[in-house]
Amino acid sequence: MFFWEERPRTRGPKPALTLDRIADAAIAVADAEGLAAVTMQRVAADVGYTKMSLYRYVPGKTELVAVMLERAIGEPPVGGAGDWRTALSAWAEALLGRYAPHPWAIEATAGGRPIGPNELSWMESALAVLPGGLTGAERMDAVAAVAGQVRMIAGQAATTESELTATIGLVLREHADRFPALAAAVSDTATRGGQDQAFRFGLERILDGLEVLIQRR
Repeated sequence: MFFWEERPRTRGPKPALTLDRIADAAIAVADAEGLAAVTMQRVAADVGYTKMSLYRYVPGKTELVAVMLERAIGEPPVGGAGDWRTALSAWAEALLGRYAPHPWAIEATAGGRPIGPNELSWMESALAVLPGGLTGAERMDAVAAVAGQVRMIAGQAATTESELTATIGLVLREHADRFPALAAAVSDTATRGGQDQAFRFGLERILDGLEVLIQRR
């Protein structure tokens, strides 16, 4: 049993404070102010309990952040029909949709940390759609590569590619001679469009590479 899963109660009244309520309060703080603003003291105050009361439900901030992530990403959607590329693309888009409202979630997935059942379920659902022809390590790496694309785009969600291009364009007005390749790319984008496609472009190139490897096997 994962440490944050509810233990069955055999007697006594149902507690007014729950782990879900604690996680929701912590998520609200992180969404508004960032992960650094989340402390046991702050969350306890927001739910109207003492700091010591929270320790009955979660050992400390590391575990609290793990519960927050579990609550934020939820369970993966049920796998749909279609080939593995279609299924893995849908998986990536769904994961991006879970990360996007919670910019702190990218930071929360960095480094050593507890991993919960929802996050493992997302990994399971992605691995399950991959076809044969890949080793176990390659399957894990394939999912890591797709998830990395999701994380990268989610981390840049506050600034769109078109906004970045516009900002670069202001600089290039006076310094295009110093950055000729960049100036040419920006000019071509302005003429032919295609901006704000970094997620789809990167995802498709990852899937292209996997398809080549699978066919080669």
